[in-house]
Amino acid sequence: MTDFTLGVNYWPRRKAMYWWSNFDAGEVREEFAIIKEIGLNVVRIFLLWDDFQPEPTSVSQDAVKNLVTVADIAAENGLGIDLTFFTGHMSGPNWSPRWLLGGDLPPAAHQDWLRDVLSEGKKTDKGYRNMFHDEMALNAERVLLKTVVSALKDHLGIWMWNLGNEPDLFAWPQTSDHGAAWVKEMVGLIKDIDPNHPVTIGLHGDGLHRDNGLRIDKVYMHTDVAVMHSYPMYTPWARQPLDPDFVPFTCAVTAALSGKPVLMEEFGGCTALPGEATYVMKWTETNGREREQFMAGEEDFAEFLRLTIPKLQDSGATGAMLWCFADYIPELWDLPPCQNAVHERFFGLVRPDGSLKPHAKVIQAFAATKPQVKPIPDYARFTVDADEFYQNPLPFLLDFYAQYLKGVE
Repeated sequence: MTDFTLGVNYWPRRKAMYWWSNFDAGEVREEFAIIKEIGLNVVRIFLLWDDFQPEPTSVSQDAVKNLVTVADIAAENGLGIDLTFFTGHMSGPNWSPRWLLGGDLPPAAHQDWLRDVLSEGKKTDKGYRNMFHDEMALNAERVLLKTVVSALKDHLGIWMWNLGNEPDLFAWPQTSDHGAAWVKEMVGLIKDIDPNHPVTIGLHGDGLHRDNGLRIDKVYMHTDVAVMHSYPMYTPWARQPLDPDFVPFTCAVTAALSGKPVLMEEFGGCTALPGEATYVMKWTETNGREREQFMAGEEDFAEFLRLTIPKLQDSGATGAMLWCFADYIPELWDLPPCQNAVHERFFGLVRPDGSLKPHAKVIQAFAATKPQVKPIPDYARFTVDADEFYQNPLPFLLDFYAQYLKGVE
């Protein structure tokens, strides 16, 4: 039997994306203890690329030292780290290394909503070059992987290496074969140093809807683990914003395309303030763009998780990892990403004071059952030709979901 992974994506509630540049081991120790108390066993952390590699030919030794401290704290708490490189896209903006600036990215496919590029922690009006094809970027990536993997390959706190967070939101490879070749090279580089830990790359729902240069079937051919990030509230064909079958279904389709069982590495939702009912929040960004976001009442969201997590287990998924650890303290609200992506303030398992939201207690109760991974059931198995699928994915998705729901019922 294999334990069903329960985990969380982590940024500190008092620092958010600014923790590496203002590192506090005591804060990490306090918050990892809360994560352990909830019953989770994996923490996904993100190496903000500019903080770890302010120069393309070297890695910040202070950042690596702090990363080792984080791994030490994880190991002390019996937690494993899902360590994500090349971040990259995060919580709305794209955070570019300063030395990558000067191109025309982010991708045109996303410019209707992705408008903020940050570098050195501040907004810039510059684009950046393509990390999958620019020679300076490729050499920098090799340096970062070699340095970090060499430093931590034998560390008890490392659980898995991860080549990116929804990297298509940062840049698109020119073709899906280019994307797969990049993944193959980077996985191989890690495996040459550390053959013992699995490697993945954090793909998300966009990759189920189109070929964005990182096709699920081609990319996960070269990784040990397939993962998916999935949000019904951002998907028009989900039955409702809190559709409890949607997240397990996207795992099942990803498994069909990749030929591997799938870890639900990121899913969740933002909640209303304590005592508030579910509603749609509306606001205007500083750049004038009008936004709206589904905000679940805390109890409604707890019920969504109470239904969804066992369905993930029943569908053959290997685990469930929430986005994200904490709501951010109000002192961060005037900084990116919270300044424009207002909803990003409210995705946490814990509130800004560290108290557990109701859905954290749902996870805690589920963790206490010591869940195990189950085989993929017949209703979650699909026969699909990936080339045919990627010519027009949506009809396949709708047809498969109808089949899936019949099987669940």
